[in-house]
Amino acid sequence: MACVGIVGGLGVGATVDYYKRITAACKARGFVPDLVFVHADVDRGQGYVREGKLDALADYLAGFIERLGRAGAEVAVLPAVTPHICIAELTPRLKVPLINIVEAIGAELRKRQLKRVALFGTTFTMQGSLWGQLSGVEIVKPSPDEIAFVGRAYQRILDTQRGHDEDTAGLRRIAAELQRRDGVEAILLAGTDLAVIFDEETAGFPCIDCARVHIDAIVEWLSAGGR
Repeated sequence: MACVGIVGGLGVGATVDYYKRITAACKARGFVPDLVFVHADVDRGQGYVREGKLDALADYLAGFIERLGRAGAEVAVLPAVTPHICIAELTPRLKVPLINIVEAIGAELRKRQLKRVALFGTTFTMQGSLWGQLSGVEIVKPSPDEIAFVGRAYQRILDTQRGHDEDTAGLRRIAAELQRRDGVEAILLAGTDLAVIFDEETAGFPCIDCARVHIDAIVEWLSAGGR
C-alpha cells in the first residue's frame, strides 16, 4: 500500500486535525491509510523563518523527511503553510517528494475560478503572499494593523491550541472588511491551525480551508495507490 509521511509538530493542532480528517476520509472510502509521523519543533522552525535562515529551515525539514523515507513513506506532507517558504531550498534536498499544499491551493482556486483572495495565517505567510508560489491569482494584503491582529491571533492558537472569542470575532470583522473594501472573493485559511476555531462551514465568511484542500489531495493520492 502507498505510504504518506507527515512532519508533525509544526502546528500540533494542525497535525492532529490532519490525522483525524485523513483517517475519517479514508474510512469513508473503505480503506485504511498507511501513515508514518515524525515530530518537529514549531519554535525552532519559526525561529529559522523569523531570522530568514531558509537554508537552515530546509536542512531541518529535510532531515525529518529523510527519516520518513526510511520508515517507508513514498511521499511526505508538511501540515503547515509557513514552512513552504523554503520550498525552493528544500526540494533539491529531497529524495521523497512532497504533496505541496500551495499546489493543492492553486488547483482549488482554478476549479472555483477565483481571482482575488486574501490570506489568514502567520505574519510571514500574509506578508509573503505565499512567496510568489501561487500564479494567476491576485493576493490582496490586509492593512498592516490587520496583519498584526491576525498574526497575534494565530500565534495564540499555536501557543494554546484553542480559540479565543475576541480573536474569532476580530478575524470575522477583518474578513468582512476585506470583502467590502478590497473586493476579495474569498479568504484562504492559510494557517492550518485555524481549524482549531473554525472551518469553511462555520467561519461566517467566504473562505477556503487550505488544510481541507491539502487533505483532499493526500487522500486522493492514497486512494489511487500512490499514482
